[in-house]
Amino acid sequence: MIIKTIKQFKRLIVAIVGSTILLIGIMLIVLPGPAFIIIPLGLSILASEFMWAKKLMDRLKEKLVKVFTKF
Repeated sequence: MIIKTIKQFKRLIVAIVGSTILLIGIMLIVLPGPAFIIIPLGLSILASEFMWAKKLMDRLKEKLVKVFTKF
């Protein structure tokens, strides 16, 4: 019983931290700052617990590989 609660607590903390970092990264698109570093960082934190974020990170990696292989 307590293990399930701890897992849920960890998932909640990951969701809060990852979402906060992701939102800061999105704000940095219009504000001066390194949004291209912060957004993937937030997504990678979320991807540690959420499948939708992992799929999004995988698509982002594929697109980056395509962009860098063109050069």
